Amino acid sequence: MSAYAIAFILLGAFAGGFVNGLAGTGTALFALGFLLVALDPISAVAVVTLMSVATGMMGLWEVRAALKVNVARLMRFILPGLLGVPLGILALAHINADLLKLVIAALLVLYGGFFSFRANLPRFERRTPVLDSGVGLTGGILGGMAGLSGALPTIWCSTRPWPKAETRAVLQPYNVAVLSLTAAMLWHRGAYDSATLTAFVIALPVSFLSARIGLLVFRRVSDNLFRRILVGLSLLLGLGLLLDAIW
Repeated sequence: MSAYAIAFILLGAFAGGFVNGLAGTGTALFALGFLLVALDPISAVAVVTLMSVATGMMGLWEVRAALKVNVARLMRFILPGLLGVPLGILALAHINADLLKLVIAALLVLYGGFFSFRANLPRFERRTPVLDSGVGLTGGILGGMAGLSGALPTIWCSTRPWPKAETRAVLQPYNVAVLSLTAAMLWHRGAYDSATLTAFVIALPVSFLSARIGLLVFRRVSDNLFRRILVGLSLLLGLGLLLDAIW
């Protein structure tokens, strides 16, 4: 592997690890562009998926106390999400994934763009168990179809005025669970060859270090600022998808 390729792998690892440490989601958004310079698309996705799971474990430890606050709410996201991944893979043969990405991108840009420049964020306070499960299922389906498992849960959680640890205690384990299943499916399909695993080993130490830095920043932001970070990530994710489609 050339020094040029290694440099881009390390840049992607740093960017993806930092945002995972800060927000508990968004690794692929910040890492994939760098890794695609060095690796083929399947290998890049495989590395980012494993990297998201590995750095996500650090985030789970950070919010270990908040994970116990509302286990039932967390399961309403995770269990439908795991069911949705294979459904999304099956649906991929019947739905245009590129068109789907454009629709999701437009939703993310509209939501993120609108609330990024408003003084007040949305405050959806009442319990919504059915909607929670629907968001979890849809996120899993989008993950299986287009690798977008975190898009809708990020929007949904940013509308809830939960403490930042509770918000992260939904997003982080949801992403770890869904992406672990995705990684297992990629492994079954033979995506993790020697070159891919080599790239992952190169990326892992840097992603751990940058995730640690992101966690230090997470501890210092307020609950309201954390919600704004999620809104900003929604906007960036949407813009990234739009640019990818145009390119």
